[in-house]
Amino acid sequence: MSHHQWADHWWPAPAKLNLMLNITGQRADGYHELQTVFQLVAMSDWLNFIPTTDGKVSLSCSANNIADPDNLVLRAANLLKERSGTAQGARIILKKILPMGSGLGGGSSDAATTLVVLNDVWALGYSEKELRDIGLELGADVPVFVLGRSAWAEGVGEKLEVIDLPEEWFVVVNSDYHCSTKEVFQHNSLTRDNSAITIRDFLNGQTKNDCLSVVRQMSQELDDVYRRFSGFSEVYLTGTGSSMFAKCCTREEAVSLSDRLPADWSKWVVKGVNESPLHKSLKQFSNQVNQV
Repeated sequence: MSHHQWADHWWPAPAKLNLMLNITGQRADGYHELQTVFQLVAMSDWLNFIPTTDGKVSLSCSANNIADPDNLVLRAANLLKERSGTAQGARIILKKILPMGSGLGGGSSDAATTLVVLNDVWALGYSEKELRDIGLELGADVPVFVLGRSAWAEGVGEKLEVIDLPEEWFVVVNSDYHCSTKEVFQHNSLTRDNSAITIRDFLNGQTKNDCLSVVRQMSQELDDVYRRFSGFSEVYLTGTGSSMFAKCCTREEAVSLSDRLPADWSKWVVKGVNESPLHKSLKQFSNQVNQV
């Protein structure tokens, strides 16, 4: 595939919402055993990958504060390069749209898009399962984005079962407060020993997120947002925060709710999707290339 075909193409790294988060235990290594439902949503960061022959991986990013060696995109690209032994390189450009530390999975999704697309750019031939295993080394939320489907998850979030959810609309509100996942999981008031539930329980309305009460204790600002938002709708927390969301049946209902919320809030109207926009884009790209 030509350099130009890759250079012209931008790849989405979609956000996720956790529709439920149930913590059932803590492992010896400190990780928490949990159950959650990942709902993919049509709101994305965007990445561009240009293959190079110099063997180097470089990243330029629209958000200045994350173009460093710890950036998950660089870590994903370098891990894939190291694992495969490829002599190829890539120039990567990241357009950051999703706020960091917001529970929307932006960094993990960026890493997954990097693994999935570079696997093609570099013609490495890894299977989706192999890429998921590599992704898990980067973070517990990476595998679901590699899978590219809304899913029921257990373990630390890596045991995935595809689940078809109603493709509802959501109003997502993000405060500027940056929730540290580590701090939330270490908090002494977090319940860590809930009974496991089933997918049927979730579908029948068990949608509690165990981190919500902890996050509200940790931040007065988030507690205020939760209280005000709850005046308009039932409100849920995604991940360990900081974003909160409401579910709506139609786009019109979501727009109407968003319009009633304070004008100075960071808020988005987004659609839930069962298939990742990245995977749809890959299929279209592959079809175009094969037709040429």
